[in-house]
Amino acid sequence: MVSSMAVGLTVALSGSYLLLNYSHGRPFFRQHSVILLPTALALSAAALLLISGVIGCMAATRTSVCLQGLFVYLLVVVLCLQATASALAYYHSDKVKAELSTLRGVFYNYSGSSQDPQARALQCCGVQDYRDWLETPWFNQSGHVPQSCCNSTFSACNGSLRAPWELYAQGCQVRLEEAVVFMLSLISWSLLPLVLVEV
Repeated sequence: MVSSMAVGLTVALSGSYLLLNYSHGRPFFRQHSVILLPTALALSAAALLLISGVIGCMAATRTSVCLQGLFVYLLVVVLCLQATASALAYYHSDKVKAELSTLRGVFYNYSGSSQDPQARALQCCGVQDYRDWLETPWFNQSGHVPQSCCNSTFSACNGSLRAPWELYAQGCQVRLEEAVVFMLSLISWSLLPLVLVEV
């Protein structure tokens, strides 16, 4: 019972982290179901797994056939939800790169009206690196990259290309792709410990 609660907590944390990454990179995704569907199923499975762990603990202390039946029923539902979430996460992990293909357009249409909180939260600059800004109207008008490209350890950074070491070295596509693929693989592989715990 305690192990099912631990697995449920792990799945819930991975789903929550994936939603956090999604919220930072939302403008960069064409189809939101790539992230939202497997995450919603995984979070539902995690919540039901935590509930079934509590019911399992109660069923162990009382000899109630109703509680034991509910416990088994919830475990079957959790297994179905997690299997579906794992299959979708595995299927969509190959499509993340294609979903992020619109990233170049987001940077090209950057207006400078905000400090690009998505890029600041991701700690990245450009699509592949800061040189991607050189091809944008923003750079042609301003002569520098946005403040969101500045590495937070350099307080005097103003986006000038004279000091490229002060900018985030990794591009936003690489950064976002790595984070999303890692979390999707965590969701897809979480089925194995779940099955072991349930058996």
